[in-house]
Amino acid sequence: MRIIQIDPRTESLWERLLDRVGGSIFHSPEWIKVLTETYGFEAEAYVVLDEHNEPIGGVPFCRIVDFLGHRLVALPFSDYCDPLVMEKHVWNSIVAKLSQEGWPVVVRCQHNQLPLLDERFKVAKRAKWHGIDLRPDIDSLWNHMHDSARRAVSKARQEGVTVEISRSPEALRQFFEMHLKVRKYKYQLLAQPYKFFENISRHFFQRDKGFLLLANHNNKFIAGVLFLGWKDTIYYKYNASYSEFLPLRPNNLLVWEGIAHGKAQGYTRWDFGLSDCDQEGLLRFKRHFGAEERELYFLRYVPNQSCRIADESIRNLLTNLTSLLIDPQVPDRITEAGGELLYRFFA
Repeated sequence: MRIIQIDPRTESLWERLLDRVGGSIFHSPEWIKVLTETYGFEAEAYVVLDEHNEPIGGVPFCRIVDFLGHRLVALPFSDYCDPLVMEKHVWNSIVAKLSQEGWPVVVRCQHNQLPLLDERFKVAKRAKWHGIDLRPDIDSLWNHMHDSARRAVSKARQEGVTVEISRSPEALRQFFEMHLKVRKYKYQLLAQPYKFFENISRHFFQRDKGFLLLANHNNKFIAGVLFLGWKDTIYYKYNASYSEFLPLRPNNLLVWEGIAHGKAQGYTRWDFGLSDCDQEGLLRFKRHFGAEERELYFLRYVPNQSCRIADESIRNLLTNLTSLLIDPQVPDRITEAGGELLYRFFA
């Protein structure tokens, strides 16, 4: 058994590992390219080879150096990115390799329990994940939903809300402007750079691995969901809507139409993504579609307690800058520019 370092964006060995042990869209070369091209990170992966030089385990990560300190993150801005390791001795070998430089190591796990059981790793944050098995017939999926979700879908249709699929640059920009407003006015957060969505379009939409599903009312887009597809799973990645149209229940219709379209396209799993534990409204919304619920764990290991970690004043500065840029009196174009400058530091 030996460990080698590769570029998971370009080397076929990474694809062989994914074919052999599984993974998610967040391990895919396309997703890693989106991250590196948007934020300027460098991506690497450690891959464990057996005696026949076949890959039996691995972990992708970005080596991040900024004013918040040095760290290895697997992977930044991903809902989860479990180490692709099934056996404890393989996991220990990878951790030993990751910890050689003494930098903090950050992983996000949904499936793999090995990091969670490793006493070196501490839980920094918990979140929730939801998913739906799309293999039952469409009537069973409809009947498995909570009655309130079915009523909301029916209401949207009665109100004249229609749904369309798009991959056009114009639709992507309209979706982003909705997304920016939701992040700014509802969640008091900066939005990802628009370049992030352009890179998603290039690496996913243009390869028929994703699309926008947009709700239209009286010739105006009022809500949308960005979906990504990878292998057997369709991923509900980003949702945005105008608050004044929420009584029309466009988001419920979008989810149901997304489920129906995903099933029709041959996907067998629906990934509803990450939700923070305190987002009770969002958690209830996802549960009402019959989704199963699991824990997500953000884990952190600091092998060298003397490594440089940002002073609390630096973190407070980032928080205060964000607060200034999301003030309702600040024009949205300035808020957008703020996200372009600062979002990478949230990794």
